[in-house]
Amino acid sequence: MKDILEHLAERLYAGEHLQVADRVRQALQGGLSPAEVLSGLIAGMDRVGRDFQSGLLFVPEVLLAARAMHAGMAVLRPLLAETGVPYVGTYLIGTVQGDLHDIGKNLVRMMLEGAGFQVLDLGTDVSPERFVAAVREHRPQILGMSALLTTTMPGMRRTIEALEEAGLRDRVKVMVGGAPVTAEYAREIGADAYAPDAATAVEVARRLLGLSPD
Repeated sequence: MKDILEHLAERLYAGEHLQVADRVRQALQGGLSPAEVLSGLIAGMDRVGRDFQSGLLFVPEVLLAARAMHAGMAVLRPLLAETGVPYVGTYLIGTVQGDLHDIGKNLVRMMLEGAGFQVLDLGTDVSPERFVAAVREHRPQILGMSALLTTTMPGMRRTIEALEEAGLRDRVKVMVGGAPVTAEYAREIGADAYAPDAATAVEVARRLLGLSPD
């Protein structure tokens, strides 16, 4: 079993999406459970995240690996639902109001999904009211907001204030990120955490849920 999962992780790391889907099917046909196969995919994405942080991989390579992860998950997801394999957490994500940039947000989403999170993506140009409504409806553990323009960053503060007014702020951890965003700004607006890149976002999210050490 170990060899099968290691090979699956290697193919994912290489961004070979067709091979990953085939390997997932072969692993299932060979008797591995959906949860065991998922562990192989997560191991591959963990390695991608580490090497992205260390500068060994770049965004195009991470996107290829994420595509491979999605190919594998397309086969696995229905089986995971049937067997009731739990997600490690639920993460609501979106780019703030007035901002139409989504490459960074999409990369964070892919990395989180690769780490076993259920990710609910609201897209771009998301108003504080939409964030609040989604938090109320889906009850995520974490809300992630992205901004790529200095002019749209205040949307993060307005969303946190809207959560407070709705009585929902204590129910969700808030993470922020994006090119102009800093850790200092995150503290200033009352966010719980800041992540400078997609790989770090996974580690920060895990830490917020107590899934990894501080």
